[in-house]
Amino acid sequence: MSLERFISDAISPWMKREGPESDIVLSSRVRLARNIHQYVFPIAADKESAHEVISAISTCMSEENEEAEKLEMLMMETLKPVQKRVLVEKHLISPNLAEQAKYGAVLMNADESVSIMVNEEDHIRIQCLAPGFQLEEVLHRANEIDDFIEKNVDYAFDERRGYLTSCPTNVGTGLRASVMMHLPALVLSKKMSRIIPAINQLGLAVRGIYGEGTEAQGNIFQISNQMTLGKSEEDIMEDLAGVVTQVIQQERAARQQLQDGLKLQLEDKLFRSLGTLENCRIIQSKEAAKCLSDVRLGIDLEILPGISKTILNELMILTQPGFLQQYAGEVLTPEERDIRRATLIRERIKLENR
Repeated sequence: MSLERFISDAISPWMKREGPESDIVLSSRVRLARNIHQYVFPIAADKESAHEVISAISTCMSEENEEAEKLEMLMMETLKPVQKRVLVEKHLISPNLAEQAKYGAVLMNADESVSIMVNEEDHIRIQCLAPGFQLEEVLHRANEIDDFIEKNVDYAFDERRGYLTSCPTNVGTGLRASVMMHLPALVLSKKMSRIIPAINQLGLAVRGIYGEGTEAQGNIFQISNQMTLGKSEEDIMEDLAGVVTQVIQQERAARQQLQDGLKLQLEDKLFRSLGTLENCRIIQSKEAAKCLSDVRLGIDLEILPGISKTILNELMILTQPGFLQQYAGEVLTPEERDIRRATLIRERIKLENR
């Protein structure tokens, strides 16, 4: 398969669009955790019970309804390890569903902006994604799907505690909202180390690109709520949106300071990173992420013209281990992946120049 076709087929259609504040906010996500009251939770379920849940959700979502859309179901037990890894890298399923949920499944719509995980930590996890800073929009869409499902199944719900979930931290609204942010100037100016503790004190979490337990490669950070109990959906979203707005302002100010005070040094750094990507023959994921971050900053500051903004979104995913192996059509060693990563990056930049 040619690289052009592979990119077209591999990248989720929603990722190719731009949204509000997209120079800093790469994407917005909302996830709702729900359980069906008559079934034991997935952590204690056997194969029969798990398949009954899948059947119930599949039947529900196949009904003709505007909110239901047309969703394709993939069963985890029928997928190869590399296929599951690709779904994780595209943020369509969690690592937990890929690695531990033996009788799990996922339903996805055509542009992959909606995915519903079944039998992960909870029976149902509704996830909606959008480019840029669109928290209200993704919450509205998730709530429409949630309302539709609730018409057809009986949720595990307590009048005092709210929605009941496997993990106590999700009890209440069951809502996890997050934004993916590209914050290179705050990192370069060494301000991020002060901002993260301040955000944590407000009850929000700052994590890496793939969530809990991952580091922020390529200066990409995920900011999300931690509390779901005792707060309404409106309060959670308002708190998160307020913090994200402040971080956007601080990143913009830091970018301006770098341009005003260290313009030549900044340009040198960005052009060197572009040169590395254009000419490398072997490159590890951390170095690739760092260089891609620099190039994206150069694009946003109009220092590196003629390159699409989507290149960071695309290559941060396409250069992950699962995608590299899918593109190669074979299992690769770490060194082989580093070689393939370099080749893919060079070819992608050539496509851009063409």
